[in-house]
Amino acid sequence: MADLSKVAVVILNYNTRDLLARFLPTLINFSGEAKIVVADNASTDDSVAYVKKHHPTVTCIELQENYGFCKGYNEAFKQIDTEYSILLNSDVEVTENWLDPLVALLETDTSIAACQPKINAYHLPTDFEHAGAAGGFIDFLGYPFCRGRIFDTVEKDNGQYNDERQVFWASGACMCVRTHLFKQFGGFDEDFFAHMEEIDLCWRWQSAGFKIFYTPKSKVFHIGGGTLSYNNPRKVYFNFRNGLFLLFKNLPASKLIYIIWLRMLLDGLAGLKFFSSGSLSNFLSVLKAHIHFYMAIPSLIKKRNKSDVTIAGATIDKQELIYLKSIVLSYFLKKKKKFSELNWKSV
Repeated sequence: MADLSKVAVVILNYNTRDLLARFLPTLINFSGEAKIVVADNASTDDSVAYVKKHHPTVTCIELQENYGFCKGYNEAFKQIDTEYSILLNSDVEVTENWLDPLVALLETDTSIAACQPKINAYHLPTDFEHAGAAGGFIDFLGYPFCRGRIFDTVEKDNGQYNDERQVFWASGACMCVRTHLFKQFGGFDEDFFAHMEEIDLCWRWQSAGFKIFYTPKSKVFHIGGGTLSYNNPRKVYFNFRNGLFLLFKNLPASKLIYIIWLRMLLDGLAGLKFFSSGSLSNFLSVLKAHIHFYMAIPSLIKKRNKSDVTIAGATIDKQELIYLKSIVLSYFLKKKKKFSELNWKSV
């Protein structure tokens, strides 16, 4: 059994008192000696008062304003000093013995910076959940997908991904990290604000030689869309803008212009699809994302990862962590709807 006294479970909260009331009791019951922390992003509801009254063993970190997901966690981590930390969404229900496998995995290999459990859907427990499923991956253009979920196609969990393995990114909905590495690498990039920040951090860790893992021995259930629904124009904006941020920061110079150009071309086609289907707000979100990306280039240049690891670098390539083809074309044209149907070997 892992020593759970070395663990802090950190929930970033903003006006989700009802979710805390629903999920905190189970979390406390199933987390042993781990320290439970609610980092409150200056909620305007009675979240903090509720936690203090009904769960006095839970530590409350009261942030002075709503910093968003990225800065909110960065600010909270200034007050976290445990060896391991779990970043846990407020809309996640944990299960019995969920913590031990995550901590045990990190303790078996010091090169593992972070790991995630199996994430199934709260309202459809037999299905994987959109944000993480059985571990995250990206294609060579930076489009994210998961084992168990590609775009809007979510697979049923039939045990097909019950192998513990290395992945490209771990879900921010439930991510176990080495606290010192989270701080050492500057935590989440606050310019992302929300969405894809965990992929950026996992990429930076891997560029420095660390690994990201998934374990099915731990399982949680995630409601999903708790902050912004998946079709919300603001989420569309963050996903398209942050996807470009992700590539610009982490791609090697030799691939930067070519891949950014291809990515923006496909983004443009997606924007036209939104427009032709009558979704003007989402079309405008894509347009705004590209404009703001151009405006951010000077600051992105300063942030560019100085590592010489390439997007198809030897280690990452051998582990099949980056799909060296277009997931967009594989999914929409070749109708490859499941992770197991993807051909990773040929380019």
